[in-house]
Amino acid sequence: MKNTDNWKKQLKADPTDWLLEENDPGVRYLALRDIVEAGEKELADARQKAYEEGPIATILDNMNPEGWWVKPGPGYLPKCRSTVWSIILLAQLDGSIQEDERIDKACSYLLDHALLKGGQFETRGNPSNIGLCLQGNLLTALSDLDCKDKRLGIAYEWMARRVTGEGLPRKLNDEGFAPNEGVPGPFRYVKYITDPVFGCRTNDNLSCGWAAVNVAMAFSRLPAGNRTDLIEKAIYINTEFFLSVDSSKAEFPGHRKGVPDKRWWQFGFPAFGNDVLKIAEALTDLGYGNDPRLANTFDLIREKQHEDGKWLMEFAVPKNKMWVQFGQEGEQNKWVTLRALRVLKQVYS
Repeated sequence: MKNTDNWKKQLKADPTDWLLEENDPGVRYLALRDIVEAGEKELADARQKAYEEGPIATILDNMNPEGWWVKPGPGYLPKCRSTVWSIILLAQLDGSIQEDERIDKACSYLLDHALLKGGQFETRGNPSNIGLCLQGNLLTALSDLDCKDKRLGIAYEWMARRVTGEGLPRKLNDEGFAPNEGVPGPFRYVKYITDPVFGCRTNDNLSCGWAAVNVAMAFSRLPAGNRTDLIEKAIYINTEFFLSVDSSKAEFPGHRKGVPDKRWWQFGFPAFGNDVLKIAEALTDLGYGNDPRLANTFDLIREKQHEDGKWLMEFAVPKNKMWVQFGQEGEQNKWVTLRALRVLKQVYS
């Protein structure tokens, strides 16, 4: 193992040994890879055990051989067991097409049934129901699962258009194209994405910070060489949305109730929702981890660490909605601790 422990001086205590316990093969493998930087042989053994005995195995065992979960179709409902959420979860567990052909099958199924030709992920067979939250979540997940399908490029370009407002259509046909693109109708109004810079109907047409986090995370997965000028512009708008304010206090615009949602400060796993930790993860992956405007955000992450080095599960998806349970609210949690350690290591190594 490599000695890369200097960054740990900022921690109240080192929880690495806890993460490496044999009874949690999924989190153990990721800790060996991302925190310890273990050798190739040890990693290979841990990866195999994670796939055979960890949460990935349970999720894949519940997949239909055709590539969907619960019921065929676009796969958004029911949360959080349907195709969409199972794929997002597999990605957060470090699933990969290269490791299991069933994941490849699932990615192909999702793209065939949920992605319109215009580049939009839709939820219920209706192009008017598209949203940037879903777009960002699925582009992140598919990229992390090592999906290389060319259709992802179209989806990224569409997402950039929605952020910048360039060529922002109000209507789409059933394939995701606008009237000015020379395609037949009928056309339907886009219900939820109302304005550039994350304007969302669900959020009273205000900018939506939840969408902004998911979009930033997705853009961070796109190699610099694959970013068009439009995408670079969208990334700038996206990062300034968070960096122009104190993100540790969720001071960015768009709180429809006048105050930020308390869930911004409730760290959890899986990251189906969003929190301040996810803002740090996304902006760090985009190369802004050392930006002084994020200093308060990283201070907050460190402050949440307990004296024994562990972080709590502050927000958990209800047990009856998940294929796998990742911990109880209010208890120390390995997955949340891993999330925090990874981003702190990226910034302070």
